[in-house]
Amino acid sequence: MPQSPVVTRFAPSPTGELHLGNARTALFNALLARHSGGNFLLRIEDTDAARSEPAHARQLLEDLCWIGLQWTGEPLYQSQRGAIYDAHLVRLQESGVVYPCFCSRDELALARAAQQAAGRPPRYSGKCRELSGADRAARIAAGLPASMRFAVPREGAVEFVDLVHGGRHFAHADIGDFVVRRDDGSTAFFFSNAIDDALSGVTQLLRGDDHLSNTPRQLLILKALDLPAPQYGHLALLTGQNGAPLSKRDGALSLRALREEGTLPLALLNQLFRLGHSSARHELLSFDEMAAAFETGHLQRSPAQFEHSQLLVWQKEAVHRMNVDESLQWLGARVPQDLPREQRQAFIAAVLPNLVRPDDVLVWVDVAFGNDPQLDAEATAAVTVADRALFVVAAAAAARNDFAAIVAAAKLATGLKGPALFKPLRAALTGRLAGPELGPLLRAMAPGAAQRRLARFA
Repeated sequence: MPQSPVVTRFAPSPTGELHLGNARTALFNALLARHSGGNFLLRIEDTDAARSEPAHARQLLEDLCWIGLQWTGEPLYQSQRGAIYDAHLVRLQESGVVYPCFCSRDELALARAAQQAAGRPPRYSGKCRELSGADRAARIAAGLPASMRFAVPREGAVEFVDLVHGGRHFAHADIGDFVVRRDDGSTAFFFSNAIDDALSGVTQLLRGDDHLSNTPRQLLILKALDLPAPQYGHLALLTGQNGAPLSKRDGALSLRALREEGTLPLALLNQLFRLGHSSARHELLSFDEMAAAFETGHLQRSPAQFEHSQLLVWQKEAVHRMNVDESLQWLGARVPQDLPREQRQAFIAAVLPNLVRPDDVLVWVDVAFGNDPQLDAEATAAVTVADRALFVVAAAAAARNDFAAIVAAAKLATGLKGPALFKPLRAALTGRLAGPELGPLLRAMAPGAAQRRLARFA
């Protein structure tokens, strides 16, 4: 029999901005699908009407497109699938594996508190499971609100092989009867989630460790409905520098915030690829190269920590890999739009090795195209100790902004070389002692700019 293609999915809730932990989950599922030539699906779990917002859903799609994740087909919206969940709940009722529970929230809270006080894990007692048919009918007739619980078998266990953690065992007695439909008529997250995975043909999926306790419940539901179950893999959570799990409250670590500050998608993907996934490839990789190197066997079981400093390392590599046109798009209006194209390209080629964020270019725009630069303290010191003759000769040779000609003339006339020559020249030309290579930078300047700046100190 031919092997079925791998189908993975990402299923975010539009209740806030997409943060790095969820972005990593999306990336790993997309890589898993691409690695095997399968399909990566997108589902928007927007059944929480009070917290789900269309604006958040639109932002999710935009963020996923920005980092280059492409899904198969149209996104699936759970808010449009209520009838499907109801139909499957009816099937469970007809097979007798669910029952109405009339316990109030206060009753359940008291029971949980008593169990915890006695040192026992909180589990539903099964009180309503033992009601007779007549008792249930009477309570329903009286209009008592009822949730619907799944009757977990008394004996046995749920066992499965996790893609990350290997074999897992959950005794039925430790699971307890769980709610599949709330008393307000809404279905529980893990119920609709499992139904959609099965009906969408999901074969493998990676999600956070915080969903591990849902997995045995979902396997019980799918078995009762005779629906196929995916192979689950549970990722160790991604933490911030404080060691706490990332969440939607970490606004500074949302994709939108990183995008607005100029982070390049390729840089972010390369860091996420290595957070909880080991690889022998340490260079900057394209998405397809990451997919080829992605292995579920390389997923780590311990939490991975996001470090902003490491993101900057990948950012530098990604910036330096851009061509001129990509750089101009990234920098946008920060580079003067009225410059001739050749001059703009020369400027970008000169300053790109010195950029990490788009705003970094502003200082060099001012140096290259603004008024004669003010010297900082170090540059002032370098100019002060230099011989005036150096600037006289250099200015005379600077008519065409040719730095090689300036250096050659200054060396010949003064005999200077090394820092004694280059420091005062850089200081006079840019106002600072560090920065882009002067040859390319001067070629981007307006004619006569270098001569004028050098002549100030002659």
